[in-house]
Amino acid sequence: MKKFTLIAAGIAIVIAALAIFKPDLIEASSHREAPIISQDPLADNTDVYAFVHTSDTTKLNIIANFNPFEEPAGGPNFNKFGSDVLYEIKIDNVGDRIPHVIYQFEFQDVVNNQNTFLYNTGSVTTNTSANLNVRQTYTVRRIVNGVQTWQFTGLPVPPCYVGGTSHVDPLYMGPQSMPNYISLMTSAVQTVNGTTKVFCGPADDPFFVDLGAAFDLLKIRPGAPGNQTNGKDALAGFNVHSIAIQVPKSDVTRNGNPNPVATDSNAIVGIWSTTSRRTTTVIDSVSGVRTGSGNWVQVSRLGMPLTNEVVLPIGQKDKWNSSKPVNDAQFLSYVTTPELAIYMNAFYPVLVPVPLTGRNDLVAVFLTGVTGLNQRPQDARTPSEQLRINLGIHPSAVENRLGVIGGDVAGFPNGRRLADDVIDIALRVVAGVLLDSAHANGPNGQLGDGVQQNDVAFGNTFPFLAPPHEGYEDLHGRLYTGPIGIPQIGIIIPKTYKLNQNYPNPFNPSTTIKFDIPKTALTKIVIYDLLGREVKTVVNEQLPAGTYERTFDASNFASGIYFYQIRSGDFVDTKKMILIK
Repeated sequence: MKKFTLIAAGIAIVIAALAIFKPDLIEASSHREAPIISQDPLADNTDVYAFVHTSDTTKLNIIANFNPFEEPAGGPNFNKFGSDVLYEIKIDNVGDRIPHVIYQFEFQDVVNNQNTFLYNTGSVTTNTSANLNVRQTYTVRRIVNGVQTWQFTGLPVPPCYVGGTSHVDPLYMGPQSMPNYISLMTSAVQTVNGTTKVFCGPADDPFFVDLGAAFDLLKIRPGAPGNQTNGKDALAGFNVHSIAIQVPKSDVTRNGNPNPVATDSNAIVGIWSTTSRRTTTVIDSVSGVRTGSGNWVQVSRLGMPLTNEVVLPIGQKDKWNSSKPVNDAQFLSYVTTPELAIYMNAFYPVLVPVPLTGRNDLVAVFLTGVTGLNQRPQDARTPSEQLRINLGIHPSAVENRLGVIGGDVAGFPNGRRLADDVIDIALRVVAGVLLDSAHANGPNGQLGDGVQQNDVAFGNTFPFLAPPHEGYEDLHGRLYTGPIGIPQIGIIIPKTYKLNQNYPNPFNPSTTIKFDIPKTALTKIVIYDLLGREVKTVVNEQLPAGTYERTFDASNFASGIYFYQIRSGDFVDTKKMILIK
């Protein structure tokens, strides 16, 4: 632990110095990662998170997400959990690659009126409203070493966010489907067994990644190692269905210690999520209804992000989803000889050559835990893929999105927080930043997909997830203006907030600042000098959704480094500019 503590201390001064300029920096895998499960989205694990939050350091938070790329406007059959799927969160607190604590979730469908096409027939103000025609409840149970210790049933799942008060349409005069969605989400947080909190329902997808570039032959915008700003978050505006649970540390540590120290191996637990379906499905030839029977069979599995998505080849992906950590030695060669390293060397000669074999550094990150951080004695003997977290390490007051390689030992791969930038971390780790200073200090240590944070801010209390996107606003849609029936390019409403890098940069004497806002908001852009003093307000007005450009004339300013910060609604971002005269 000593060397990680020293690294964290070393960056503390830098973080403090930048705090005034990047207050939002601490604002999350796998999506459709295997052939078979990509055809079964309700059972498809997308991400798993495990972290201790500063709001309650006695508890472990686990979030498992399912059903990738949920379109918010996806009626009439809005997204849901599978009522024929067994969802499980599994915890190995021994290090023998076997789950010793399991939280199970099963969902029940409730339809009030089969004779309407509507999801809701009026305004919905509670999760049990008679106007909510289609809803779900769920059962949660805790199993310890094969024995059920408690069970709670009939817990509410909030509905999908059909539409509500956030839309900006002054001409609309009808009823609103969900006039206060936040109340539906917060009231769905349930306390069970006295000390455990659970939430199951739709949420913004917290993962952020430039999928379009990544799977177009590993493109980096505009080129490796990446400028860290021009990526396109492919998941912005999409939702997932989340299972979140907050449990006392004493419920998951091997010896029941509620406050373990970081040097105690009992403080380390491994976590993964699975989904299962019945062995047999029968389709009724008259009604079309499908029913399942037989034993549960695992169909999806996820612990560490990106393992099945980019580490394993196509021929092993379905096998991985049905396998268990106790059998993970069969996949070891795909980690020690990573295919991604081959393409890094082939596509980006600017990089320091990436080692292709003997990658024990990757074994530590993905399969055994890191020595002195989150590796138990048993882990070093036999590799297994789990999201390991050391519960003796206190959460960071100021998070670094790069986690451990950024000096923040409370972040990924020591667990995973919602704001951890696992894409940038994984790219740099595969590129060899853990091997030597040449890889860490050169372009390999700067790799990134240009997407550094989620499209919307996370919460500060359980379940910490951002609310789901609204179907009425539909940020994936395009709003066109012009005469009816005359095709033309019109105004395109941005999907997300974005502050672009100024251009030109460096500049003299003026530069252009371009920014996107997806909804009407009071927007302010302020220029600061290197000491954090406000020197110029460029924008301070209520702006409708759109893409904007503003010019900053620095004719009366001295050469040097300046920062420009945008605040629009809850969105805050800051970038650096250089004036050279």
